Amino acid sequence: MARQPNLLAFPDVDALATTLRTYILQAQTAGLHRHQTFKVAVSGGSLPKTLAKALLAKPTSSEDTIKFDKWEIFFADERCVPLDHEDSNYCLLKAELLDKIPAEMGQPIVYPIDTTDLNDVQEIADKYEKVLVEKFAARDSVKLPIFDLLLLGCGPDGHTCSLFPGHELLREADAWVMPIEDSPKPPPKRITLTLPVVNHGVKIAFVATGGGKKEIMKQIFEQGNGLPCALVNEGGQERVTWFTDVPAVEGVSFPRRGSL
Repeated sequence: MARQPNLLAFPDVDALATTLRTYILQAQTAGLHRHQTFKVAVSGGSLPKTLAKALLAKPTSSEDTIKFDKWEIFFADERCVPLDHEDSNYCLLKAELLDKIPAEMGQPIVYPIDTTDLNDVQEIADKYEKVLVEKFAARDSVKLPIFDLLLLGCGPDGHTCSLFPGHELLREADAWVMPIEDSPKPPPKRITLTLPVVNHGVKIAFVATGGGKKEIMKQIFEQGNGLPCALVNEGGQERVTWFTDVPAVEGVSFPRRGSL
């Protein structure tokens, strides 16, 4: 029988961030044990601000240490804009988190998109997939990259990464990275990890907060409706953990917990 995703609900974002830190530390420990690095994919939206709250807090013990110098950060999706553009997920992560990491915590290796030709979205996707092949399959052929952790958001329409409801990209089975030129949310040109790559992660975390999310959360957890977030729940099962606040899951009929 399929194991269900984990739905955690917290009274506020501070409490959420504290538990998210613990969860990320567990994933970091497992990743370092597996291959001496910690390979993470991140999305944009409100996620980088919550990540900063979780990761930049002062450690309480030697076990409670974020080892940024062992991190490799990739983008679960990215907008095809210059890296200093306000729509860039890289720009957002840099402003909210990367620029605030104290020197003593070490610096992660970050893999932004190649912005040489922003009009050729297919080329940007192909180049980013080559980066993943180099980092995940340098010595042997693998069908899919396995991220130690994917940190994702949930849009009000149930989209995640740049995988949108009803879009043909949801059916992509072979590519690791795909272009999208007709995103229903601007900017229209983007690249995104594909659903099989997302579902293949060792750990998959969603962060969704605020009362504005409760209607889509009901759909995701009660009906599914083929929504991208629901497809990740189905594909990742117990490897998926949702970090929410109470307003985001008000009225959602699904078992939830207040801790890991």
